[in-house]
Amino acid sequence: MRPDDFVQLLRTRPFEPFRICLSDGQSYEIRHPELAIVDRSKVVIGVPGPRGIDGPAERTVNCALLQITRTEPLNGA
Repeated sequence: MRPDDFVQLLRTRPFEPFRICLSDGQSYEIRHPELAIVDRSKVVIGVPGPRGIDGPAERTVNCALLQITRTEPLNGA
């Protein structure tokens, strides 16, 4: 996935939560655009803590853009 494509997903208004699927089988949900930071080769995802998107991230995960195989909308989110 290109960095510009990922940024466009985050800038969609109204924002539509989505899941990214990686080549190793892992997946991560992006429920708020401020929980992801995109650079040229990776996206840093903030994983929400117990308070959800209203609280601080519990941890972060680095995902190489080359490992993203697809994105899926989170229906009913």
